[in-house]
Amino acid sequence: MQFPAGSFERTGTAAGTTPEMCFECGVCWQVYDPTEGDAVAQIPPGTPFDVLPEGWTCPGCEASRHRFMPLPDGHG
Repeated sequence: MQFPAGSFERTGTAAGTTPEMCFECGVCWQVYDPTEGDAVAQIPPGTPFDVLPEGWTCPGCEASRHRFMPLPDGHG
């Protein structure tokens, strides 16, 4: 049986994201809120998820960016 792409995860590559949209780590549920940035990685407030550095990881568990999912309502 083959499942449709994206059946189990909403990844950070999903279409229809906005610069203000929050993303949640699929491993530890840490939320990346662009209005807050990421103090651990010295990412300034106002940085959209889509422009985070390629090597950026979750500040809670060090999961890679592809493990993050857009929040359904867009906010954390």
